[in-house]
Amino acid sequence: MPVLFLGHGNPMNAIEENEFVQGFRQIAHVLPKPQAILCVSAHWETRGTLVTAMEHPQTIHDFGGFPQALYEVEYPAPGSPELAKETQQAIHKTKVDLTNTWGLDHGAWSVIKHLYPDADVPVVQMSLDYQLSPQYHFELASQLSPLRNKGVLIIGSGNMVHNLRLVAWNKMNESGFGYDWALEALDKMKKRMQEGDMHSLIHYEQQGKDFQMAIPTPEHYLPLLYALSLKGKNETISFFNDQTIAGSLAMTSVKIQK
Repeated sequence: MPVLFLGHGNPMNAIEENEFVQGFRQIAHVLPKPQAILCVSAHWETRGTLVTAMEHPQTIHDFGGFPQALYEVEYPAPGSPELAKETQQAIHKTKVDLTNTWGLDHGAWSVIKHLYPDADVPVVQMSLDYQLSPQYHFELASQLSPLRNKGVLIIGSGNMVHNLRLVAWNKMNESGFGYDWALEALDKMKKRMQEGDMHSLIHYEQQGKDFQMAIPTPEHYLPLLYALSLKGKNETISFFNDQTIAGSLAMTSVKIQK
């Protein structure tokens, strides 16, 4: 299976019709339909590494201040205890615990619902251990590679540029608006991906002020490293939904495929 990193952006993308939602739909049309999905979302940070193992994960509305219509959205995709166990067994770099106390947070369901609107593909989430370094996450992610050969679509969900403190809220619906530092950081990230310069992308905090402003906290960036870690030698990286919004957010998404 290919690997995706999805820039999920505003939770309202779950119910709005815009170019990014269209981009998610279009990418699903060029992918082979997966047997299951393993999603690493920016919105599930834990102490230790957890994987959801319930049969029927709940739809988690982990946000505040949005219209009631957004809270009424349910994405009833089944879980997969089998995939949860396979994920647990695939990872040897750290201890992985199975849990029935989470579900699908909006980093997962708000984008996956556009890829598979019939909710007919089982979805499992794996958490981000906030204690681990980017290098450690990158190495851990590589151990998920065998799942791709079993029909599992691995998705990282976050945003390559994500600085909510500097968001221009009055520009939220103006696609393409980005501050100079955000555009510069995004351009460098894409260039280094194409060049295979994973070292710079892993050690992003050493890449200058524009990277530091683009990634003030790691949780929305780390899912990108999960996707990049799974890139094979003969696979190519392509971009879609490649736009900045609100000055300090990037919706840029990544497809890794032969």
